[in-house]
Amino acid sequence: MAGSTFGNLFQITTWGESHGKGIGVVVDGCPAGILLCEEDIQKFLDRRKPGQSKFTTQRSEEDAVEILSGVFEGKTTGTPISMVIFNKTQRSADYSEIAGYYRPGHADYTFDMKYGFRDYRGGGRSSGRETIGRVAAGAIALKMLSMMGISVHAYAKEIGGIAIEETDLEECFRNPFYMPDQKAAGKVAEYAEKKLSECNSMGGIIECVIKGMPAGAGEPCFEKLDANLGKAILSIGAVKGFELGSGFEAAKATGLTNNDVFRMENGKIVKITNHAGGILGGISDGSDIVFRAAVKPTPSIAALQDTVNKSGENIAVSIKGRHDPMIVPRAVVVVETMAALVLVDALMINMTAKIDKIINFYKE
Repeated sequence: MAGSTFGNLFQITTWGESHGKGIGVVVDGCPAGILLCEEDIQKFLDRRKPGQSKFTTQRSEEDAVEILSGVFEGKTTGTPISMVIFNKTQRSADYSEIAGYYRPGHADYTFDMKYGFRDYRGGGRSSGRETIGRVAAGAIALKMLSMMGISVHAYAKEIGGIAIEETDLEECFRNPFYMPDQKAAGKVAEYAEKKLSECNSMGGIIECVIKGMPAGAGEPCFEKLDANLGKAILSIGAVKGFELGSGFEAAKATGLTNNDVFRMENGKIVKITNHAGGILGGISDGSDIVFRAAVKPTPSIAALQDTVNKSGENIAVSIKGRHDPMIVPRAVVVVETMAALVLVDALMINMTAKIDKIINFYKE
């Protein structure tokens, strides 16, 4: 299988299946000398693990990470960092029934068409559990960014059509939806109860704000910073849309209303507005990078749905097992960590953009 590796200089490769022995990741290109321990990784894994509330899957999995290589005496060595999270509570029998048919909204059919067989135990590589490796690797990237004064914060902007009206990042950790608006979270709870009673699910929108990113990172053609962010976020299985800055609203604007005007403030070039979302011509412009991801409703629902079995017969099915009624809350940290991977990679590549940077480095 191709396509399990992401990044250029800061590169990750994820491995494992949702119901195999474990899920893992290898991080290559991480600089030496970074203080790193399993607790640094675990705090991010804890944000995406199941069983945190009745609004996420009730599968109880500790998702404890083990660092196997690349760290010595508490610091990164510059060699590949390998991490594993063993699966301990998988119940593959819950999925034996689906071996004979294609679940609506899942990759069952496409996997069969591509490989001639599929791992029906929770989806295998197409399962949301694959994102564990991404989060573990992204935790390292986030630590590197924090050392440079760059922050990445994502949150649920909208769930089930209910949007936030204020942004209090601390509130994200006080409700099960990672919404920065207490009132909106309360409305979502009511709506979610209704959908649960109907054996149905809901989608939403995740917004991510990156602060402190210096101007000049990213490339003007095939390695545009916004294009790589789009690829990273759209590679998350449940994401069906990506927009930067004003996004699709820009199509309704004019040049005068959409252009971000520059001016000097305290000896620095700044923008009055940020319709571009912090990226111009594929390169960061020094302002906040703001993007949004549209997350589809969980396809595994207990409500009766029509589908087709492998014998070519039309049938009706009800999906059994432990599934998230909404993906958004657990996907927030996945969005943050995937964005961090892109930023670190772009910053490392940017170190060779000017000859004086190389000369000054080696003069030291």
